[in-house]
Amino acid sequence: MQIPDRGDIIYLDFNPQTGREQAGRRPAIVLSPKRFNETTGYASVCPISNTTRQWGFHVHLPEGLEVEGVVILDQLKNLDFRARNATIKDKVPDDVIELCLKKIRTFL
Repeated sequence: MQIPDRGDIIYLDFNPQTGREQAGRRPAIVLSPKRFNETTGYASVCPISNTTRQWGFHVHLPEGLEVEGVVILDQLKNLDFRARNATIKDKVPDDVIELCLKKIRTFL
């Protein structure tokens, strides 16, 4: 299995979930660096959804990627990417990562 890196778009299983959390096998963006992911076996990820809301903690993905939608930053999670059968599908441009990290810093 490949180790995901910051900026990768991966598919992984978000179950189990509770309440209004995103569920099921779905795309997510990786925000943690590869070295952290490799060392811990976890990756810090935010789910990607096709449901767009006018919410300050959503970042639209640019056109041309394999995955369309918005990154849901307020659902940041550290997940065991191996146990959740993560597969790498694409990589976002650096400016998308920088915007995601900037917005997350407002609440962490």
